[in-house]
Amino acid sequence: MRFAVTKVCASGAKARAGLLQIGSSGVETPALLLSTRKGLPAFMSPDLLSSLPLPDSLLLNVCPTHFIEVPPSKTISNIGGLHRMLGLPDHILVAAAGESTECLPSSDATNKFGASFETPAGRKLVKPSDYMELISCLQPNLWASLADEVPAWVNEKRNKTSVERTLRWLDACIALDAASGRNSLGVVVGGSSIEQRKLCATEVSKRNVSGFWIGGFGLGESVEERCSLLNAVTDCLPLGKPRIVSRLGLPEEVLEGVVDGCTCFTCQNHTRAYLNHLINVHEMLAQILLEIHNTHHYLRFFRSIREAIKAGEFDIFWKQFVENRRSQIAAAAM
Repeated sequence: MRFAVTKVCASGAKARAGLLQIGSSGVETPALLLSTRKGLPAFMSPDLLSSLPLPDSLLLNVCPTHFIEVPPSKTISNIGGLHRMLGLPDHILVAAAGESTECLPSSDATNKFGASFETPAGRKLVKPSDYMELISCLQPNLWASLADEVPAWVNEKRNKTSVERTLRWLDACIALDAASGRNSLGVVVGGSSIEQRKLCATEVSKRNVSGFWIGGFGLGESVEERCSLLNAVTDCLPLGKPRIVSRLGLPEEVLEGVVDGCTCFTCQNHTRAYLNHLINVHEMLAQILLEIHNTHHYLRFFRSIREAIKAGEFDIFWKQFVENRRSQIAAAAM
């Protein structure tokens, strides 16, 4: 894995553009990490996945706990890993234990031995040894270490405990990894505590990790708190490694609906009237076509961000987006 920062905003903003290269696949950043269920985006088969813009859609977030029992991880290993099972040799699979679409982590059921997750086989306590066995069988390109994520409202003692556990589990995961952490992403946690977040980021940076998974966002914190926490974390991280921020799936809303001139598969092949019909009769095809369209627009949104950073106009882009969004909300409310 190679990562290089190609542009940093000169206006004092922390926005940066980069290039993530894994094997023959390269993706410009910032980029959208597509959430999946057992390796594929919701409602999307491999043939439909190919209709999305490339290389923007190469990054897929896989959850190892989805594969605890069905299909058995050993079966996936015998096939040759998740890439071969899915038939997606060129996609970049990024494994992280937490379900990215969950509203809240299961912090109450987590203990010093491992993290608790809802899996297809019921609630399971996953220890570092269990987790690394899954990683070994799935063979993702990058994997985030096991972490104790907590919501924003827990107390300082619980925040401190989450950091201590996460660092201990990171060391255990690296020790169990055949590549000694070469493809790992160290997870940064600490809830709503800036002090604990900075401590965790500083300590994770000392480990042999290829990048960072900034966890615990989208779990009850306000927008203002999120900005302060994220700034505190990034200030403690080295510049030359990739960073993934979890659970921030929406820019605010999809930038556009089904609009004239859209180049996605859905809009090029179907009318708004037909989509409206599918929705009204509760046809599953509606979800498939809307997923393709919305994902296409999210990918285009990230491309716009990258172009703004490269042009040194990210601050302008940000302000214009917020102003346009406010205008859209005001118009919809009238």
